[in-house]
Amino acid sequence: MAKEKTKPFVLRLDSATMAAVEKWAADEFRSTNGQLQWIVNEALRKARRLPKHKNGGNGELSNTTNDEKNDNI
Repeated sequence: MAKEKTKPFVLRLDSATMAAVEKWAADEFRSTNGQLQWIVNEALRKARRLPKHKNGGNGELSNTTNDEKNDNI
């Protein structure tokens, strides 16, 4: 993930969910926190809920990622 300012918060998960996230994180060679950040970011991206950002510095606004562009090929 990009090195941006993050906001800490407490998240409560049941033990089975936490164990599943920890295993998934280990399988992907990520920290548990990094995995949770990735899961949230992916869900927001797929739901098109991420804020628009500048694309490549050309002044165009877009919330389409390279993955979405490649999906359309």
